[in-house]
This record gives sequence, C-alpha cells and structure tokens, in this order.
Amino acid sequence: MAVGFVAADGKTGHRQFKGKITWYVWICGIIAATCGLMFGYDIGISGGVTAMDDFLVRFFPTVYARKHRAKENNYCKFDDQRLQLFTSSLYLAALVTSLGASLACTRFGRKRTMQAASVFFLIGAGLCAGAVNIAMLIIGRISLGIGVGFGNQAAPLFLSEIAPAHIRGALNILFQLNVTIGILVANIVNYYTSNIHPVGWRYSLGGAAVPAAILFLGSLVITETPTSLVERGHRVAGRAMLERIRGTKEVDEEFDEINSACETAAALCAEEKPFRRLRRRESRPPLVIAILMQVFQQFTGINAIMFYAPVLFQTMGFESNASLLSAVVTGGVNVISTLVSIILVDKIGRRKLLLEACVQMLIAQVTVGGIMWVQVKDNNNPSHSWALAIVVLICVYVSSFAWSWGPMGWLIPSETFPLATRTAGFSCAVSANMFFTFVIAQAFLSMMCTMRAFIFFFFAICIVIMGLFVLTLLPETKGVPIDEMADRVWRRHWFWKRFFGDADEARINNC
Repeated sequence: MAVGFVAADGKTGHRQFKGKITWYVWICGIIAATCGLMFGYDIGISGGVTAMDDFLVRFFPTVYARKHRAKENNYCKFDDQRLQLFTSSLYLAALVTSLGASLACTRFGRKRTMQAASVFFLIGAGLCAGAVNIAMLIIGRISLGIGVGFGNQAAPLFLSEIAPAHIRGALNILFQLNVTIGILVANIVNYYTSNIHPVGWRYSLGGAAVPAAILFLGSLVITETPTSLVERGHRVAGRAMLERIRGTKEVDEEFDEINSACETAAALCAEEKPFRRLRRRESRPPLVIAILMQVFQQFTGINAIMFYAPVLFQTMGFESNASLLSAVVTGGVNVISTLVSIILVDKIGRRKLLLEACVQMLIAQVTVGGIMWVQVKDNNNPSHSWALAIVVLICVYVSSFAWSWGPMGWLIPSETFPLATRTAGFSCAVSANMFFTFVIAQAFLSMMCTMRAFIFFFFAICIVIMGLFVLTLLPETKGVPIDEMADRVWRRHWFWKRFFGDADEARINNC
C-alpha cells in the first residue's frame, strides 16, 4: 500500500507530514495489537470458565451447590468473593504492574515491553491450565495480570507513535479490535471445551498461550518506534526507521519535530521526573481526560457483561450451553462493531461516536433493566421470548460500546500527552483502567445479588454522566499531529485553556 499524504489538511488546518501509508506500518500495527488479543481472550475466558460445573466442583464446590439448588435466588447463584477474585486478581496485578511498565517503556522501549508482556502471559497460561489448587490458579492469574499491565501500556503508545496523524485513530483501534476478537475466540473456545469433561476448563485457560506466542514471535520482526529510538539516544536509527515506516526519505519536518520533542522532554525530565511533572497545572487537562475515559469506560458496565456473560445469561434462564452460545453471539457483534469504529473514527471524529453511543447504550440498559425487573424474579426465569429479547438488547448495547467507548478509551489517552509525560501519563490511564476493571470484576456478582435488575439502572445513570462529560469537557483530537496537542487542542478548548500560560510556555509543554 502506498497512499501519499500531503503537507496540510484543508478541512481542519492541521499540518500533516509527507509520506506513505506503508504495508510495514500495518504489519507492525497488527503484531503490536496482539497485546489486545491477549487481553480480550482473558476477559472472555474467565466468565465461561466460572460457569463450567467441572471448574466449580474442583475449586468452588459451594458455588456449584448453590447454582444447582432449586430454590436459590436467581440473582445470587454466583455471589462468591473467591470466585470473583479468580477474575479480578489479574486486574489488581495489572494495576500495580502498569506503573513499572511506564519506566520499562521509557528505558527499554515499547517493543521490549511488549515482549516482556508475552513472556508473563505464557507463564500465567501454563500455571492456570495446570492448576491443582486455588493458590496456583490465583498465582497464574497474577502472572497474566503482569502481562496485561505491560502489554496495555506499550501497545497503544506504539500504535499512536508509528501512525500518520490522519489514520492514527484507525491504526490505534487495531488494539481494541484485537480485544474484541480475543473475547469472541474465548467464547467460542468455552462453548466447545464445556463439553470436554472434566478438563475442558484447562484447555480454555491454557489457550491464552496462543496469542502470547504470536506476540512473542511477531515482536522479533517489528520495529521500535522512531520516537522511542530518538528518546533513548539512537537518532540515526530513529530517522532510518521513520523513513522506513513512511516509505520516503522526505521526513525532515516530522523527524525535526520528534527530535525537538525528545530534546525538550529530556531537558524537562532532567529538571523534574515525569510522574512529578504530571502534578503541574498544564499537565492536568490530558491527565484528567485520560483517567476519566478509563473510569467511564468501565462504568458503562461492559466488562460486567463480558466477564460474566454466560453467568448473566444463566441468571436469565438459559441452560449452560445456551448461555455460552449467547456469549458467542455478543462477542461476534463486538468484533463487527469495532470495524465500524476503524472506518469512521478518522472521518467523523471521536466525540460524535462517543455521544451517539451514550444514547444507544442508555436505551439498551434501561430497557434490559425494565424487562428483568418485571420478568426475572428471585426464583423464576423469564419466558424464552423475553430472554431472547434481552440477548438482542445486550447486542445493541455491545455494538454501541464497541465503536465508541471501547476503542476511544485507549486511543484518546495515548494521543493527548506531550512526550515529556507520555509514558507516565498513559501509565496513570492504564492503572485507572485496571483499578476500575478490578472493582467491577470483584463487585459485579455481589452487586447483582444485592441490586437485582436495578444494577442496569445504575449503569444507565453512569452513561448519562458520561454523555455530559463528552459534551462539555472532551475536545476533538481527530487529525492533530501527536506532538502538537497542547497548542492545537488544549489551548483552544473553552475550559482547559485556563490551565496554560502564554503561547511560548504552551509550546514548551507540548514537547
């Protein structure tokens, strides 16, 4: 592929650099996005495994007994803190690791950080597949969490830094696309392994080694980003790599900007470390936006559904195989809808996708909550037609999330920080994501037991708040070069511009 792009964007006035959209950029992007495949596989696999009787009998016999007790409250069948810890322990480990992953990205580069992620994922998959007790199972999950912390830190930064500005959104969303593919693959694997007794769950958990192996082998052939190379003092290699990924030797303007950003970042870091610099007034706009994007992404309720989809569908009255098949359907919708985001994100922008999705998710959540409030009582299940209606509505909900808050939650934080605080700022975003993912994973089944159908109304209220946030505080970043965000985005926003001083100071902080 050799599509040229010109020096200026007539519609937005944003400067664009010369070069081509090369096949090598897409190959590097696809391999790096395999970090998302690992993450998505784990999100999808845990819910299906916790719904398998063989797994429950071996590790959670009290939950198994409660699940099959005829008069047990439908909403409370799976309310068990240890069972929830099996899912959530990974995200607690990822939360802690993501802070160290920031230092790894800066010192060793994005590529090596992704390689480390694949190694930890391979170890974790082996421990989980061979687990003989809960302790071994949780240790395996913690190892997977370390892999997620490293991978989710490095991959979105890698994608944003190698992409030309006008396709940065589409290339970065490859990460989220792989997350959705991982979820779908996990749901399919669970559907088939649930019939392999008594060790089907071992195949499901061990399957995480496949995307980890793909990433490890693929990372041997991809490049490091020009920004990371220059940042670590390899200017000649950085320019050569920029020429390679742009498909032209006419990269003087872009390389000068990268070099200038790195020199200024080095000077600022010598004066003040990146995490300390995040406390400065001018660092607040991207930091606040990055963290709130992660908080809101989780409080859409999406991971509650993705983690526990089979469990949720069993609560609605589906048998075990039917609930796993329903999870496959929602996973397929998730993948297809993410493709919509890749097509539209750099055409219509980030804000419009987010706002449309808020409306669609709100309608779906309120309707599902209303049906469950009326139809799903403590000890009875809805009719088959109402259960199918709930599945359809969840698909409507998942589709809107998949082309909006799912990919934007990773894209926007990865493109809005200046280089001096980029890895540290994005580390804060990843940590926030992992923390609130942990909270949802650890609390959802208990919340469902306590709140019943009103849990869907709780998430609906969160969606209303999210919509107001986008409408008033989130600036549009479509088409803006990654190292020009401060001057062209934050200083022009009606609210965030008050955090910046004069133009000269803004340009310095932009670097």
